[in-house]
Parts: sequence; C-alpha cells; structure tokens
Amino acid sequence: MMQRPPPEDFSLKETRPHLGGGKITGDKLTSTYDLVEQMQYLYVRVVKAKELPGKDLTGSCDPYVEVKLGNYKGTTRHFEKKSNPEWNQVFAFSKDRIQASFLEATVKDKDVVKDDLIGRVVFDLNEVPKRVPPDSPLAPQWYRLEGTKGEKVRGELMLAVWFGTQADEAFPEAWHSDAATVSGTDALANIRSKVYLSPKLWYLRVNVIEAQDLIPSDKGRYPEVYVKAIVGNQALRTRVSQSRTINPMWNEDLMFVAAEPFEEPLILSVEDRVAPNKDEVLGRCAIPLQHLDKRFDHRPVNSRWFNLEKHIMVDGEKKEIKFASRIHMRICLEGGYHVLDESTHYSSDLRPTAKQLWKPNIGVLELGILNATGLMPMKNKDGRGTTDAYCVAKYGQKWIRTRTIIDSFTPRWNEQYTWEVFDPCTVITVGVFDNCHLHGGGEKNGGGGKDSRIGKVRIRLSTLETDRVYTHSYPLLVLHPNGVKKMGEIHLAVRFTCSSLLNMMYMYSVPLLPKMHYIHPLTVSQLDNLRHQATQIVSMRLTRAEPPLRKEVVEYMLDVGSHMWSMRRSKANFFRIMGVLSGLIAVGKWFEQICNWKNPITTVLIHLLFIILVVYPELILPTVFLYLFLIGVWYYRWRPRHPPHMDTRLSHADSAHPDELDEEFDTFPTSRPSDIVRMRYDRLRSIAGRIQTVVGDLATQGERLQSLLSWRDPRATALFVLFCLIAAVVLYVTPFQVVALLVGIYVLRHPRFRYRLPSVPLNFFRRLPARTDCML
Repeated sequence: MMQRPPPEDFSLKETRPHLGGGKITGDKLTSTYDLVEQMQYLYVRVVKAKELPGKDLTGSCDPYVEVKLGNYKGTTRHFEKKSNPEWNQVFAFSKDRIQASFLEATVKDKDVVKDDLIGRVVFDLNEVPKRVPPDSPLAPQWYRLEGTKGEKVRGELMLAVWFGTQADEAFPEAWHSDAATVSGTDALANIRSKVYLSPKLWYLRVNVIEAQDLIPSDKGRYPEVYVKAIVGNQALRTRVSQSRTINPMWNEDLMFVAAEPFEEPLILSVEDRVAPNKDEVLGRCAIPLQHLDKRFDHRPVNSRWFNLEKHIMVDGEKKEIKFASRIHMRICLEGGYHVLDESTHYSSDLRPTAKQLWKPNIGVLELGILNATGLMPMKNKDGRGTTDAYCVAKYGQKWIRTRTIIDSFTPRWNEQYTWEVFDPCTVITVGVFDNCHLHGGGEKNGGGGKDSRIGKVRIRLSTLETDRVYTHSYPLLVLHPNGVKKMGEIHLAVRFTCSSLLNMMYMYSVPLLPKMHYIHPLTVSQLDNLRHQATQIVSMRLTRAEPPLRKEVVEYMLDVGSHMWSMRRSKANFFRIMGVLSGLIAVGKWFEQICNWKNPITTVLIHLLFIILVVYPELILPTVFLYLFLIGVWYYRWRPRHPPHMDTRLSHADSAHPDELDEEFDTFPTSRPSDIVRMRYDRLRSIAGRIQTVVGDLATQGERLQSLLSWRDPRATALFVLFCLIAAVVLYVTPFQVVALLVGIYVLRHPRFRYRLPSVPLNFFRRLPARTDCML
C-alpha cells in the first residue's frame, strides 16, 4: 500500500545570507548594496575605434567588435562603411562562470560570406583592476590592434576592462553573459531591470446643474433629457430630468478617474429620449482637462456655463451649427482624495493626489531581492521545461522590475531598491513572473503572449521592527483550479528605517485616508467603479512604457478580480469571524463555570473581587486597564519575530473542494455547462436560505424588543409598564451599590439554588409578538 506523500512545506524560513560582502561596521553594512549578496562581474566597455583598414573591394569596412571570454561571446552592433566607429557598449561576464584566463576583444569586418578579422586586443584576467563604487568609473584607453600571430596591425580600439559588482553604474544597461541566448534589441530590453512610476491619478467631479434653451426636434412633446459624459473609456450619464421642459435641471455628480498627462477631453452630450431605444443628441461640448480648476479641500469651485454645439448633415457632410443652448456645470479635479487603485486591504499609498497636501516622510523602506529556489518549469522550450524569471515590486507610485534570469530554476538577482515611507500601515507587494516575451514573443513559445504568474508576497510595514534587517525565504503559493500549489521560494531582505519615531507614532492617531474621504464620502458603488477605472488606466499606461510592464502583471499585483464570489473565501471569512468571537465565547464559558461553582476557590475569589468593585466603583476602570496592560506585557515574550505570510489553512486553500475552486476560476459571465451552473445555483440558494433564516431570527428578536412598549400584546405591555414603575420606585429609594451587589450575588448563586428551566424574564421575552405573522 502506497503511503501518502508528506504535505509541502508552506512555512516561512528565516535565513542568514552573506549580505553586502560581509563588511560590517556596528549594526550597518558599509556596502552600497548592503541588503543583497555581492555578485562579481567582469565588465568590458567598448567605446570606439579609429583608423581601421578597409577589407573589401571598395576599400571600406563594416566594423563590429566581438568580446569573447571562454564559451561566452558578445557582439556590438555593426556600422556600414565607417573606419572610425563609436559603440559605447558594456558587456558583463559573471565571475562565477568564468572558465578562461584571457579576455579577447576582436574587431571584425561584417561580410556576406565570412566576416574578416581586422585585429584584436587580448587581456590577462590576472592583470584586470578591481573597482568598487563610489570610486569614479575607470577611464577607457586606446589599445593598438594585433593580428592572430601577435604582430601589430593598423587601427586602434578604445576599451575599459575592470572587475566590479552589481552595484556598478554600468550594470543595468550592460549586455549580460547570462542572457547570451537572447537576441534582438526588443528582447534584450525585455530582460533588463527597470523602475516605473504610476501615472498621477485625479478624481474628476462633474456636477451637472442645469441646461437652458434646448431645441428638441419634436416641439409638441415634453422632452426626456439626460446628460452623457465620456472621458476616455469611461462613460456615465445622469438620470432623466424631472423637469420635462427645454430648461431641465439635474444637480447630479458624475465621478471619473483622469491621469496626467491629460490626453482625452471631457465630452458632454445632452440627449433626449424620443423612444425606448432611440435618443436624439440636442448638443455637445468638449472640455480639455488641462484648464480645469483643481480643488484641494471641501470649498466649492465656481460654476460655469458652457455653450452646446450641434452637427447637422448637409449634402452628406457634417456641418456644425452654433446656437443659444448652453449647460451649467461645476467641474473640478479633486486633489484632496486618494485615488484607490489597489485593494484597500493591501494599500501601499494613502496620500492625497495634490502634492501640496503631502506630509513629510517618516522613514525609508529598503528591499533586497536576493534569489529564488525550487521554481517550477513554466513553459517548454526545445522539448524541456524552462523558466525565465523576473520580480516586480510595488510600493506607492514606484514599481520596480528586476532583470530576467534566463533558463534557471534557482535565479539569483541580488538587486536592491529603496522607497520613501509616508505611512507605516501600508503593504509592499513582491511578485515573481515568467517572461514569455523572449526569442521573438510569447505566442511562438507556449506562453500565449502573457507573462505567467509564479507567486507573490505581501509584507505589511507596521509588522516590522525599525532598523532590523529581516532575511526570510517566502513560499510562492498560487491557487490553481486543482488546488493550492507551491511554485518555489523567494529570498528577500527587508529593512524599515524610521527617520522620526514621534512622527510615526503620531500617524497612528490620524485617519487612514485624506480628510475629503470623510467630509464628502464617496459611495461604495462609486469607489468600486472608480477603482476599476483606475486599475485600467494604470495598466494601460505601464503597458505603453519601454520595456512594457504588461497588463497581466499589473492586474495581478493590484489584485484585480479579488471582489469576485468565492465559496472558499466566504468560508475562510466566516471562520475568521468565529476566531474573533472565540475570545468572547471563551469568556462566556469561563463565567458559566464560575456561576456553576466548578472551581469553588476561583468562584469565592470572584465574589470578593466583585464586592470590592461594588464598594469602590472608582476602581473598575483602573482595574480593567491594568489587567489589559499586564496581558500585553505578558504576551510580549511571545511576540511574532517574523513578518506574516500567506497562510493556506487560514485561506482554506488546502481543504477547498475541486468544484469550489473551479467555480472561483470561472469567468464572468460563466462559461460552464448549464447543469454545473444549475447545481452551483442550487448550492448558493441553500446557503442563502440558511443566512436568510439567521437574519430573520435577528429581526424577530429586535421586533420583540420594540413590542415591549408598542401595545401589540396589551397584556405583555401592561406587565412591562407596571414592572418599570415598580423598578423606578425601588431603584429610587435603594442605593445603586446595594442593587448591584444583590444582582451580582443572584447571578453568581450556587447551583443548589438554580433551576434547569429558563428564567422568568427569558420566558416573558420569548412570548412577545414579532412581525413574522405578517410575512407572506
């Protein structure tokens, strides 16, 4: 009988990498790249050549340089008919993979049949100098070209050769020996590291007030007029005006998302619904966003009248006619809001749009992306599995993309990045992806034209201690239709440095979002729609960058689609609520044991404490806060020492039914067969039926409370009113401490004086009427 394989290790692992080359001074590492491991490279900068001899019949040459080190070979671009070419290209060879003693830089003449050798320069690697930033760059020198036998030939080549690390300024733009199999300018651009900035997003508020002197085509009917507004791909419209005249009024707000630089104008059209599916345009106007007022607080901006224009067809051509119709609006760009493009649970930035309203930063976040291990093959190439992995990190408006490591399941990036921090209660997201746009595109290589997701990690800054370097290996977990899968591990080093402890502590007392979100709040449906538009704009702008940060990458990092229905997530949230309530349930059970005298000594002590608090009520609040203080101090010994990571058990990802996962990955609208959809609909109905029953029970209890004084049951209300009168008289003549003491002793009475039957107040409450009798 086969044994079940052990469960995969989904836990977080603390590591001790050799950061910054191990040069430590006090608590700080002296290297510029002090959160990553040093990687040594041999750099060759090919600058230019001069006086190159002609090799073909015309006496000219088409020169290029080939830099060769062992089995690795890099070439510059070639120039046609140029004896004094300038390349200024850098080549980087990983020192770990060097298996040669000499570096050879050869100048060749490109030819149709066979390239001719012009000359070469040879370097002994033992003689190559070492450069460590912040040393100035090594100055290139002229070298006389030699033939194959060492004889001097005509022509000189300007070069600089040195050993350095990934901290070198030449590193990002260099040709890397690791990517020797990648050819083409576009493909090389796709593998380089890059920093991107999200576009600056504004909320655009269009307050449509009224229109005047509209001219409908049918003057014999009351017009049904509404206003349609379009900004880029966003289209909204007002309700049909209640005043069905040629001077309609709306006073309605329409909200859009706009991004700098403002490319599309706001296009407004006033339309008349002449039939159920037929609308007539009464006038249009286009308003450039660049000239609109920008509002930074709740004070209203001035309203303006805009002339409406109309087009008519004359001899098959559009002719513009200007007429007296106009529209009254208040339009502004809202700088006091934060445009939400991320899920509110994982926001990395909470500042308002207007830079004038930003507070000073409170610290710096540094992230070292070291390496990944155990990555799964993501695509097939030449009959074998391969992965070309790169990382993307997003915090605030700054996105970073590491270089792509070609064909490796254990890629080493060792790249370090820095962000300013304005709020500690924010999250940095790091995602790992497989580059499917090498070797001429993804469609030809099994990638479907989309970069595949390998996994992502979220780190909340408020869970980090300041000035401490966290080095951990995070599991990369991805949910697939057949269950949760570990795609590998990513090794990160994180440090959060606080510039002002006082400012950071103050941040815990201010609202999360800018004040406009509370003074003029947006509705939930507005926020959902605006967030969708914001993510579309961000993904579109970043896709247009060079190299592009593709749409599927941006949407995965921004958690687009996280609001979709999921049975698994619903179960997980239910058990999270039960986990929160478990403390109260535990206190209730403990109190029940006290009341039932399960442990007589504890019950007697509780009686004594209760009597002391009743006699000295001023001790109640100090006692509660002292108790909470002692609990906090006690738990300090077991405080979490690691950042939180994705928990498969909490997410119910390891126990989800395959059909539930299939439903979660279904498209919207559904693409599944009708019998499966019917089964899922019936399952949803049964769950909704249980929720409906619970909600109905809660409503019943609330209605019973209301019926105490409503005289719906005259006898019950009479009894309650009489009881209230007697209680008022008794409580007036009896000191409150005596009443509290008697009630407490009655609640804590010995089981010998208890009955198994429900109490009289509970019996009375359950007999009160509710409105369930009126339900159909």
